[in-house]
Amino acid sequence: MTAFGGRRGRRSAATGLTALALAQLLSNGVGKQLIDRPRPPREWIPHDEVEDRPDSSSFPSGHTAAAVAFTAAVAPAWPLAAGVCAVSAVLLAVERVQSGAHYPTDVAAGALIGLGGAWLTRHTPRLLRHWL
Repeated sequence: MTAFGGRRGRRSAATGLTALALAQLLSNGVGKQLIDRPRPPREWIPHDEVEDRPDSSSFPSGHTAAAVAFTAAVAPAWPLAAGVCAVSAVLLAVERVQSGAHYPTDVAAGALIGLGGAWLTRHTPRLLRHWL
């Protein structure tokens, strides 16, 4: 985005990365610390990928939060790029459940956190100007 998107690409990438960082902070720094949910049982996962899962709390999905935050933050400024990112975000969310790393509700919560992070990233400057 920054290499070939010109000013719009650089601005969209910066906004997306800011939203991604905020979503990671909210999901991994706050959410996983407040809710200590174990990962899905190993017996539910019929493949060897189950051995590669993290030991941290399952709730919420930080990967999904980050992917959705980036996509949603980019969407208003560059809808076509956001469409491409959305495909990756959906595939990532499905993979997190399929691999046994998360329950579907973990992924849904991560997506909501990602949307919240994108909203805060896009609206905070305007809210600060209004308050100041």
